[in-house]
Amino acid sequence: MNLADAKAELAALFPHGQPILAAVTGWPLAYTRSPILHNYWCAAYGIDGLYLRLPLAPERFVAGVHALQALGFAGLNVTIPHKEAAYSLAGKHTHQARRAGAVNTLVFSPVGTILGDCTDGTGYLDSLDQAGITLPRKTLVLGAGGASRAVCAALLDAGCDLAIANRTRGRAQSLVEALGGGTVLDWQEWPEALASYGLLTNTTSLGMAGQETHDWAATLALASSDLVVSDIVYMPLETPLLAAARARGLEGVDGLGMLINQARPGFAAWFGREPQVDDTLRARLIETID
Repeated sequence: MNLADAKAELAALFPHGQPILAAVTGWPLAYTRSPILHNYWCAAYGIDGLYLRLPLAPERFVAGVHALQALGFAGLNVTIPHKEAAYSLAGKHTHQARRAGAVNTLVFSPVGTILGDCTDGTGYLDSLDQAGITLPRKTLVLGAGGASRAVCAALLDAGCDLAIANRTRGRAQSLVEALGGGTVLDWQEWPEALASYGLLTNTTSLGMAGQETHDWAATLALASSDLVVSDIVYMPLETPLLAAARARGLEGVDGLGMLINQARPGFAAWFGREPQVDDTLRARLIETID
């Protein structure tokens, strides 16, 4: 289908005027909760908008983005494996995107430019704030992958004394060097050092549904009683780490808050309204997890 045909199909779908359009893309894109979030907010605020799920294979990503921009889309959310390609595609970048080295949000301007943003880190900090957590100074992050980089950058920019532990020490060291801050702990050593930290953040797949886990109860027994435990995983909502934290009497923050809050900047940019997080939205998302 050429661009003219696609525009004609859109006009036929929306005979009374095209709504504001945005979408999420990735490959594969078996299931994503982003449409639930954005379409909920559009309905809640009476916005004539529609948020779609549009899988794009890697070899079609760049052409697909340009086609959607030409069709009048306001922007896109980008997930695996397109985040680095989206960074290269964007003509302008936010500070957060430059720090993360990746983009999860593209904003199309009327003059044709593309702004790349990475909202994962701010989404994580906002999730702590909404949970009533005062950000501890000393923080320990498990993992050194893409999600970790955005979270670590946000923690460093917030003034935290950051340590990173990863199974492959070299990857953690590379992340510290890329961010210009933080220290590295050996994977075998971090449990013994846990007592000196106020926040433990898991960005690994440990505890994710279908993945291996860890003896969190034994590890958290070494922690101080005021340790805050967070997990960016939200499937399951209560991960083995968070269950162990609850059993130990520690404050725990699940990954659903980060999922919701990372979506807010994109919605504001595309649909012109700063969305709020409410219990109804959270409950609707929890229904899709349980």
